[in-house]
Amino acid sequence: MEIREATAADIDAIRSIAHRSLSSTYTDFLEEATIEDAVEQWYGESFADELEDDHTLVLVLERDGDTVGFSQNDLVGQRYDTGRILWLHIDPDHRGGGTGVRLLVRTREKLLGEGADKIQGLVLEDNEGGNEFYQDHGFEQAGQREVEIGKKTFTENVYAESEMGEDGWGAVDELDVDGETIYVSYGEASRGAKAPFYSAYKNEDRSERYALLCGNCNSIDNAMDAMGRVECNACGNRRKATRWDSSYL
Repeated sequence: MEIREATAADIDAIRSIAHRSLSSTYTDFLEEATIEDAVEQWYGESFADELEDDHTLVLVLERDGDTVGFSQNDLVGQRYDTGRILWLHIDPDHRGGGTGVRLLVRTREKLLGEGADKIQGLVLEDNEGGNEFYQDHGFEQAGQREVEIGKKTFTENVYAESEMGEDGWGAVDELDVDGETIYVSYGEASRGAKAPFYSAYKNEDRSERYALLCGNCNSIDNAMDAMGRVECNACGNRRKATRWDSSYL
């Protein structure tokens, strides 16, 4: 799994993912014609120029060479110190397994690296799953605004990071790996050659650390040497040496 900044070559894939995601999730309150108009409006000819804007950030998520998700973000405010996550879309065929959470985590890290000192997430009020997603990962509703989609006006909820999000960064996600139930904290990541490694726990309250989850292949079958180097036995993803931490073994 790779997450990188989008280029003009990604526009067709972004348009396709946006259409498939909106059609999968939003048809309870958005008509198909409205979705088509919105995708054309947002990701049409002007989108290439938007990708070049210094205060716009679009990240794409690739899996096995295919683009399967993206986040669309901007920096606003007098000092461009507020990072806003405008849309986070995962192709319906690739949802689950923490894919959306990883994109959220990396998007947050990138916005903070670009100078944001606070992060907001925007989601339509009628999107129940989207609202729960932010609530489950360290955000609280901070307000509302009106947004036009096609020729209609909708209410959009504005989420801001709670103290939990700022300090511990979000809840853990329950995941079944190799017949075991583990609890993965995607906010606790260390860089790997192919994808990050994430801390995994035996219990939801994170009191008993169990293993490292490879973000490239979702395996916990890895080896660590005395210098803290980690290699995933399933896909070869590697983490450079760090300080020894025996609780991973």
